[in-house]
Amino acid sequence: MDLSIIILNYNTRELTLKALRSVYASRTGYQFEVILIDNASSDSSVEKIREEFPQVRLIENQENVGFAKANNQGMRIATGRYILLLNSDTIVQADTLEIMIRFMDEHPDVGASGCKVILPDGSLDKACRRGFPTPSASFYYAFGISKLFPHVPRFNQYQLGYLNPDEEYPVDCLVGAFMLVRRKVIDEVGLLDEQFFMYGEDVDWCYRIKQAGWTNYYYPKTHIIHYKGASSRKRPLKIVYEFHRAMYLFHRKHFRSRYSLPTNLLVYGGIGLKLALAVLRNGLVRAR
Repeated sequence: MDLSIIILNYNTRELTLKALRSVYASRTGYQFEVILIDNASSDSSVEKIREEFPQVRLIENQENVGFAKANNQGMRIATGRYILLLNSDTIVQADTLEIMIRFMDEHPDVGASGCKVILPDGSLDKACRRGFPTPSASFYYAFGISKLFPHVPRFNQYQLGYLNPDEEYPVDCLVGAFMLVRRKVIDEVGLLDEQFFMYGEDVDWCYRIKQAGWTNYYYPKTHIIHYKGASSRKRPLKIVYEFHRAMYLFHRKHFRSRYSLPTNLLVYGGIGLKLALAVLRNGLVRAR
């Protein structure tokens, strides 16, 4: 088996079916399997998927265990020499699997790769190639300085706005919506960290992969379409909390020991402030 495609579904039945149709419409000489984990959906996803795609290996969870844990369930039974994390709200092109696997075969130093990710309006999903969220990178991004100076590398360490999205290059971080990882790398660095419920687990994985000496690579010779945030709209306050919790977890795990106590306190305080403002905005929107 060349490729194991891991898809997590949580109440995104129609989008998931479209994603599966695009996968099985792929033109490739490589052999692949699809493993789908359902996180206790209530929209008849499982029945519809079984009906249309009986070849899918399906895991049914009795509760929503989150992104990291569910994907790990899939990876534990995967047989491919490559693992592809693929969001249920994506559409792959007919040539995507062929191009990306061939790239990985030709570049044995690359541990993980990602293609160009396009939003439905045709714009770039900027998360598909990022820098790590260091305190300085996060500061410039959170306070809008990166937008004021979009072509200055120092102020765009996170979203890499100064780089051409149509060119290929190594990056710090890819996005879990489409992340192709070498089996040997997973055996070396481990699975996703299940401390992260959703958000941040892809950044953490990329950090560990790079720390182990492998390259994370952005390869825009093909693309996918990403209908971003489809499943997360179901529980907005939970999502707001988990997004900010992921920031805290990542900093505590990887950066706390590298920075002084005052810097760490500023980071934690900034995350707390952003969380409070996000909850306030969410409440005001819901009250309208």
